[in-house]
Amino acid sequence: MNALLLARWQFGITTVYHFLFVPLTIGLAFLVAGLQTAWLVRGDERYLRATKFWGKLFLINFALGVATGIVQEFQFGMAWSAYSRFVGDVFGAPLAIEGLLAFFLESTFLGLWIFGWDRLPRAVHAACIWIAAIGTMLSAYFILAANAWMQHPVGFVLDPTTHTARLTSIWAVLTNSTALVAFAHTIAAAFLISGMLLVAVSSWHLRRGTFTDVLRPSLRLGLWTSLVACALTAVTGDIDGKIMTEQQPMKMASAEALYHTAQPASFSIFTIGSLNGRSEVWSFRLPGLLSFLATGSFNGQVQGIDNVQAAEVAKYGPGVYTPVIPVTYWSFRLMIGFGLLAGLLALIGLYLTRGGRTPGAERRWFHRFALWGVLFAPLGASFGWIFTEMGRQPWSVFGVLTTRESVSPTVGAGTLWTSLIVLTALYAVLAVIEVGLMMRTARSGPEPEPGAAGSGEDDQPRLGFAY
Repeated sequence: MNALLLARWQFGITTVYHFLFVPLTIGLAFLVAGLQTAWLVRGDERYLRATKFWGKLFLINFALGVATGIVQEFQFGMAWSAYSRFVGDVFGAPLAIEGLLAFFLESTFLGLWIFGWDRLPRAVHAACIWIAAIGTMLSAYFILAANAWMQHPVGFVLDPTTHTARLTSIWAVLTNSTALVAFAHTIAAAFLISGMLLVAVSSWHLRRGTFTDVLRPSLRLGLWTSLVACALTAVTGDIDGKIMTEQQPMKMASAEALYHTAQPASFSIFTIGSLNGRSEVWSFRLPGLLSFLATGSFNGQVQGIDNVQAAEVAKYGPGVYTPVIPVTYWSFRLMIGFGLLAGLLALIGLYLTRGGRTPGAERRWFHRFALWGVLFAPLGASFGWIFTEMGRQPWSVFGVLTTRESVSPTVGAGTLWTSLIVLTALYAVLAVIEVGLMMRTARSGPEPEPGAAGSGEDDQPRLGFAY
């Protein structure tokens, strides 16, 4: 394995791993803020207990997300120095704003929220978690703006002296159409992931009949959040697909392994044939669906891989401009499939909990479905990012800089092997710690009801927040 392939593997592993924490942090921050606001307005102790319970899970996830995110910067400097030099002038602005503004809001006001229980006025304390939640969303926007520039570079010129990209309009970068739709799509997915966590943990306790006063409302909150977020994810994903087709026609063609331009173009749910999809033996297809996903019309024209390849050779010169087709084909379907499973779970759950009902132990199938549901949305989001990034290949900055030109010229395969093994092993350890802490906290459940047996209120003063 050469240095380029090793660098790509390392970046893929660490980035997908890091992104598992990001959407859960964003969604949980707002859900916790909403629960605390409900307690502030209604004075119902159940909302306070729910706030503290889900807040603990949020903080565990936030801490691991920060730790794994630091590695991304290290990677750019070590394995992708040529890329860093090329994009530095463009990326500097949005990433600096993210650090100085968005992450400042997250860390500062989250600290006030953690240590401000029973110290700050209730309204001020609730405002702290809202500001921290807004900070997480702003942080996502600035990072997505930087990533969107790689998908659709705007607001720059190529410096003929340094052979690097020079920023000409930060406004163009921040209002990039790709960034706007990617932000909406990512935030919707974040709430879907967070809603599924509430559903899984609440269902686990409800099957055992524990903490029903707190976790049945949490279950309903998770179900409604997941259903609405699933619908928004589908709508924003549809818009994203049409913009993607205009800007990167190869990516949409590779999502279907469509080698020849078709009008209308069908969408295959499942295909049996050669690995690259060029030779098909059998497939189950939905007529015109790919045309609709790409153009908004069931009779729209979708360019084929061979046609786009010829066009890009004419535009950029000799080369192979196709991504790894099996990866793009299946990651696109897995992204959609896991998202739909999460939406189906939310629909079933809302039906079973209608009219004040609570699924008991006799609904064992639902509780198992709900428990596995915690994986549906994160897997869908991960496959979505794999499709987004690998579908852009061979470009790191589309139409401007190839991935081959982006890798560090002086870092050898031995160094990358070492860092790949070390980082993967470290992330495996962090995964064990994360899962262990999350499961331990989830199983312990919310704090006992004030005055209930085991609450300890008769023996010692009540703590605002304990870890």
